[in-house]
Amino acid sequence: MRVALDVNGRRHEREAEPRTLLSDFLRHELGLTGTNVGCEHGVCGACTVQLDGEAVRSCLMLALQADGHAITTVEGLPWGTLHEAFQEAHALQCGFCTPGFLVSIDAFLRDTPEPTDEEIREALAGNLCRCTGYLPIVDAVRLAAARLRS
Repeated sequence: MRVALDVNGRRHEREAEPRTLLSDFLRHELGLTGTNVGCEHGVCGACTVQLDGEAVRSCLMLALQADGHAITTVEGLPWGTLHEAFQEAHALQCGFCTPGFLVSIDAFLRDTPEPTDEEIREALAGNLCRCTGYLPIVDAVRLAAARLRS
């Protein structure tokens, strides 16, 4: 079946099997390997992308479900405040989970520009990290939120 979607501001049309996951379509058809595949059950958050601005798990969606929608992957996020905050707060180690966190937090901060620590932790709950212990990630989100407000 034919799939047409806007990914990171560019229109893409490709053939896709009806069973093709959006994560696989992005990685294998479009070469956007920043969308990581971890658990393939929607638990780890490594495959998070934005569908029309909302964070979703691309391993739980079929490519056909994204037909006609706008997708933003980590490659489509503008380099800036959020990335710099992650670096400064040492909020990444192995980096496998980082794309999912960045995409999720980008959407979260757009909707919640002045988050409390509790709101930050709740927003991060859908992404797993086995390296950092989450404290640096919370610090990075707090730092990015403050910088985006000023």
